[in-house]
Amino acid sequence: MITEIVRKYIRREQLLQPGDTVLVGLSGGADSVALLHVLLSLGHACVAVHCNFHLRGEESDRDEAFTRALCERLHVPLEVVDFDTAAYARSHRVSIEMAARELRYEYFEQKRSEHGAQAIAVAHHRDDSVETFLLNLMRGTGIHGLCGMRPRNGRVVRPLLCVSRADVLSYLDSLGQDYVTDSTNLQTDYTRNKVRLQLLPLMRTINPSIQDTLLATAERLADVETIYNKVIEEEKRQVMTSLHPGLLRVDMSRLLQASAPCTLLYELLAPYGFKAERIADIYASVDGEPGRRFTSPTHEVLRDRDCWLLYPREAEEAPAEYLLEAESGSLSLPAGGGTLTWSCQPLTDEAEVRRGNRLTACLDADKLTFPLTLRRWRQGDTFIPLGMRGRKKLSDYMTDRKFTRKQKEEQWLLCCGERIVWLVGERPDDRVKVDGTTRRICLMQVK
Repeated sequence: MITEIVRKYIRREQLLQPGDTVLVGLSGGADSVALLHVLLSLGHACVAVHCNFHLRGEESDRDEAFTRALCERLHVPLEVVDFDTAAYARSHRVSIEMAARELRYEYFEQKRSEHGAQAIAVAHHRDDSVETFLLNLMRGTGIHGLCGMRPRNGRVVRPLLCVSRADVLSYLDSLGQDYVTDSTNLQTDYTRNKVRLQLLPLMRTINPSIQDTLLATAERLADVETIYNKVIEEEKRQVMTSLHPGLLRVDMSRLLQASAPCTLLYELLAPYGFKAERIADIYASVDGEPGRRFTSPTHEVLRDRDCWLLYPREAEEAPAEYLLEAESGSLSLPAGGGTLTWSCQPLTDEAEVRRGNRLTACLDADKLTFPLTLRRWRQGDTFIPLGMRGRKKLSDYMTDRKFTRKQKEEQWLLCCGERIVWLVGERPDDRVKVDGTTRRICLMQVK
């Protein structure tokens, strides 16, 4: 019986513990109805959740009525929610399928928490896993997508992955249990339906056991993925470093020495929204000139001298400069640059104020004239670094300090009129230093 097969599978994969309360996604279709019956027969307290996406007119309302009647007969608590799926898809710029998925799982988790359930059970079975394998193969998702569906994904469990659609239908027939059929499952408008209704039947004419073959391949690839992930994580640590929060550096020479550099670059950048084609362009830029930029919806890669720099894209253009009008205050810098605070105060302990770090500057307040200006650096800027007598170009200073191109672009300067008084986070100008004549200081800090 299917119940015993599922019981052993749940125990082997440690999906549920005896007596666990389970939230069950109940569409009214054969798979979810079978799942509910199996979990009840195994002694689990179940709470059913039905989502009405209002995509199929009267058929959607029919499904809701069926689930209500079924749960009333089985004495199972039922939660029902209505979604304007089409409106959500438009506003979030996603497909209808993705909209329904996002709405469904967000609501499932909300109700799981409210009912204190230990897991969310969904009704995917072996056939679904095969279809997913083929879909991912055609989409080119890499090894991660070729392992089939996982028995567990966080709180979501799939107890029926050990049985086929045919097993499900046979089980329901033995119970005399009816179910509803989604008419869109018989249409070939959706890619998954094409795989189910057209591709798999064709493949079975070549290999009658194609589904078992693909599942066995997926299981072997799952083992391969475990080894693959371990090697990738080790090599990631060799080539990627954090320069500061939000700015990552990928060392070109080290990446090229990796066993599979292009694949490693894909694994480094794909989590930040970069597609395979764009990553191939980034990899090809190894032989190009510095300065080229590549973007994903959320991040940007800059090809620098000997590395790629990865950082979040700014949501909107930041101001080119700021005015510091009062002698004390604070200012949030854009792109995660921290908060600049400043205050002018009497000098009380010269030794104490001289001791600091690059994120703190102690300036002679009486050598400053407010308002001060905070701006980005420009070509041709010069200053007299603290402790030096002659002028130095900022470009030369930053090159000596091995600034990356991105760090140069993000460097802030504090200016009094046309004169630079602090290379923020680096070094003050010698002309505004605290000395024996100082009576008031202006304490600048970036936190």
